[in-house]
Parts: sequence; C-alpha cells; structure tokens
Amino acid sequence: MSIAPACPLPIQQHETVQMAHGAGGRFSQALMQRIFMPHLSNAFLDQLDDQAKFDIPAGRAAFTTDTYVVSPVFFPGGNIGELAVNGTVNDLAVGGARPLYLSAGFVLEEGLPLQELEIIVRSMAEAARKAGVMIVTGDTKVVGRGQCDKLFINTSGIGIVRRDVSVSCRNLRHGDSIILSGSVGDHGMAIMTTREGLSFQSGITSDSAPLNAMIEAVLEAVPAVHAMRDPTRGGVAATLNELAVSSSAGIEIHEGTVPVRDDVRGACELLGIDPLHVANEGKLVLSVAAEDASKVLEVMRAFDCGRDAAVIGSVVADHPGMVVMRTAFGSRRVIDLPLGEQLPRIC
Repeated sequence: MSIAPACPLPIQQHETVQMAHGAGGRFSQALMQRIFMPHLSNAFLDQLDDQAKFDIPAGRAAFTTDTYVVSPVFFPGGNIGELAVNGTVNDLAVGGARPLYLSAGFVLEEGLPLQELEIIVRSMAEAARKAGVMIVTGDTKVVGRGQCDKLFINTSGIGIVRRDVSVSCRNLRHGDSIILSGSVGDHGMAIMTTREGLSFQSGITSDSAPLNAMIEAVLEAVPAVHAMRDPTRGGVAATLNELAVSSSAGIEIHEGTVPVRDDVRGACELLGIDPLHVANEGKLVLSVAAEDASKVLEVMRAFDCGRDAAVIGSVVADHPGMVVMRTAFGSRRVIDLPLGEQLPRIC
C-alpha cells in the first residue's frame, strides 16, 4: 500500500522573526498577540482595524512623522523603541502642541530575536506612558536577512496646539535670550561609544527623554516663547543656524555658558568633533524675550531634563543669518552647519 506524501505543518513556535511573520496570516496574528498587544494594548489599538478613529478637542492640530534607523538598536541609556516615541513626542511639543496619539510602523529583519523585539516594544509602551500619549495604530513588515539592520521604526504623531501659543523658527526677535535645557552631545557620543571598533571607558548615556511635560510647564508660565527646537541631527549648531536663517537674525553664543559633560567633551576631542555638532535626543533650544528668561529657567530647572538649563546667548542685529560664538579668549568664530554626517544613524 502506497502512502501519499504529506506536506508537514510549519513549526509554530519560533524565537526569531520569520518571513511568515510579515505575511498577514497566522504567524502575523501570533506575533501581534505575543509581542505587541500585551504591551501596547488600548481601546483604540485593540480594535485591530486599519485605522484609529478618535475625537480631538476643537482647535489647531499638529502632525509629524519620523523614521528611526539608529545603529546599534540598543545603546547606553535607551534603545530604538523609546527613542522613536520620545523623538515624535518632542517634535510635536516644540511646536507648542500637546501630543495625544502616535502610530508605529515596524520593518523587521528576518532572524531578529523575538526577545529583543519584545524589549523594544515594552520600552515603547513605557515611553508612551511617561509622555502621556497612546500608540493607537501601526503596521509590521518583515524583510529578508541583510535587507535592514535588525529593525527600523516609523512613528507619526498628532497633537493639539495651544490657543495662546505661537512658536516658529521665524519668530526670533532682536534681544531675545537663547536658552539651552542641558548638556550637549550626550546621545551622539553614547551611540559612538558603542560602535564597533571604539572603546571609550566612560559613563556616557543617551539623553533620550520626552520633553512635553517641561515644555507645557514653560508655556503655562510664559506663553510668549518665540521659538523652540529640539537639537537632534546636526546638534545645537544646526538648530541655531536654522533659527538664524529662518528669522534673518544673528545669534551670538558664549562658549563658557554651553553645558558639556567632561566625558562627552573628552570623547569629542579624541574624535575631533565639535560637541555643538553632536546629536541630542532630550534637549531643548528656545528663544524668549530677555525679561522672561529667568522665569523660563526657573521652570525648566524644576525638571530632571532641564536641571542644567542655561542662557547660552542672544539674538543680535549683527550678521543676520549667522551664528557666532564668543570664545573664552574673547575672540569670535562662526558656528557653521556641519559639512557632512559626522555620526551616521544616530536616530
């Protein structure tokens, strides 16, 4: 008696991402139920529709999107998941908006350990909880080995802009104080210290953090803040140049007032990088009338992410569109945009 060949059932339990996890079938459902839903579950996401439907308070909405491809995906002080949440929350907050809802899209590399994926998703859930936002919709795709580096994440966010606030990179005014919320270069150097072939013996950690609570408190105290930006890629130097160009205004900063941690400064000197050009993920640059600066500093210093806040310079009538630093020796030098990407894939 002959026995007809039978197609074996696929193995159901895996500890790494499989191509089948992105096919939309049972494996996709299993991945959702095993990894994503236990950590991100909420009334919106639980519907598992292709969209989230929600009411927003009447008012002006802000919408942003960003994609995170940081390498490595785990770094001192955080990982790609919480970075994606914090970065999108901060992009909304610096526009004067109260962040409400986020989406999350994942591109997963076949072979990614599910344990690592769960750690990342769990950190996203915790970051969203701390920021007071909800991840209400998302998507997952799987690509073959070597077609991405473990995983990439896209996050989009929506928030409501305060009625009494009008912040814009075009709003700098002569005499404004330029305030920085804390030390520069922490995130970029944390990434660099974990890169293959580099071994810095230091305690440098990423500054990734949600800034929306601190920003909301600042705007409650001083609604007339003129401009806010989070100095991510290109660092504080790029942010100040963007503000100066957009407002056709000059900015002068003072070297001795820019907070830089000693270990970050040492790493930058070793690599020949200006700390002002290094990325940050939990810092804020803002412009405010000089008479309001002390109040802003008082509010910011009440938060962990703003305890080292300082006035680093001012908006001046000279050299419109340029940023100039007054050095410790009394000389002046132009702070220009970096010519290239000194620290690739830092976010």
